[in-house]
Amino acid sequence: MDAKRSSRNLMKLPEPTVERLSEYRRSLLQCLEQGKTHIFSHELATLHHNTAVQVRRDIMFIGYSTNQRKGYDVRELIDVIGSILDSGKSLNIAVVGMGNLGSAITAYFLGKRSKMDIVASFDVDPQKVNREFSGILCHPMSALKDIIREMNISIAIMTVPADSAVEVANLLDEAGIKGILNFTSIPVKVSPRVYLEDYDMITFLEKVAYFVKHSTRQNVSPSKI
Repeated sequence: MDAKRSSRNLMKLPEPTVERLSEYRRSLLQCLEQGKTHIFSHELATLHHNTAVQVRRDIMFIGYSTNQRKGYDVRELIDVIGSILDSGKSLNIAVVGMGNLGSAITAYFLGKRSKMDIVASFDVDPQKVNREFSGILCHPMSALKDIIREMNISIAIMTVPADSAVEVANLLDEAGIKGILNFTSIPVKVSPRVYLEDYDMITFLEKVAYFVKHSTRQNVSPSKI
């Protein structure tokens, strides 16, 4: 193997770098399925509306390099990114709020990553409790703390109505959750030990609309840096 890795991959990576590495791996997996064995930085950059310089910087940041003139080894780079992003053991995930979005996320995510498993869901609707969604049992919110502890759940995906967001976030924090992906439109506060990621689709749509407006005027594409 002519690829090299250094101890730099042990460093804590910036959030934008982690996001891009996840995106790179998704594209690399698709390339592998298509029979592509090697890829150049400019090819990967094109797939992500990025620059070759940014791709090389991200990959060098995790301590990976190669002397091959035909580009990065796709399989090798997938493995290296996996060793950086994935936990040594599987992480259990819960979806809180089994409306249309929660149900869709549960169905979409299953089987996508070997080191992350959705193992439980929660809702206040009696018609949803004790039902399975994509094979995942839905529990009542009253059992949230006990189930999280019993099933060693460390991550929660929150898809509850906006008016319940603060209360649910507090419950998850008290239950010992270590990370929350918040899909509600309401910012929530949690203790410093909990990693919180807000995903507001309206904000992202407004961002897209802004760049569409300006790229139309200037005939340029925004660069993701």
